[in-house]
Amino acid sequence: MRLTTKGRFAVTAMLDLALRQGEGPVTLAGISERQKISLSYLEQLFGKLRRHALVESVRGPGGGYYLAKSLDEIAVADIIKAVDEPLDATQCGGLGNCHDEHECMTHDLWITLNAKIFEYLASVKLSHLVAKQRGVGVAQLLDMKPAQRRRGTAKADVASVL
Repeated sequence: MRLTTKGRFAVTAMLDLALRQGEGPVTLAGISERQKISLSYLEQLFGKLRRHALVESVRGPGGGYYLAKSLDEIAVADIIKAVDEPLDATQCGGLGNCHDEHECMTHDLWITLNAKIFEYLASVKLSHLVAKQRGVGVAQLLDMKPAQRRRGTAKADVASVL
């Protein structure tokens, strides 16, 4: 199984955007500079992310992108699916024609692995990644009120939770 640069960059860019949530629209040029990702590549990725309603854009001076959903509503799996990133441990692309047009002996093993990987990535929300970047453990984050998590103010609110 491999996760290509497309999926990695999309998740990284979305995390960068999430960390700046509430500061106004974030420019792709800013993300490009901070994360060392080509601006033209980001433009392609964000076109797909916008079409999948994960981000919204603002045109003109002071424009940029912002998240279209709350941090708790966007999973890593959503981001990867939006940029057409296949997560597949099989050699046949899940078609079952891996061994002379039949399923290989380990086909079910790899299909199950695919499901587990997807299940895990679907459970990891942007709010978890933001909290980790801000030094807040996921357990602490889960103890916070949903409104605190949505605002992405985990670090500032940790003292009140503890």
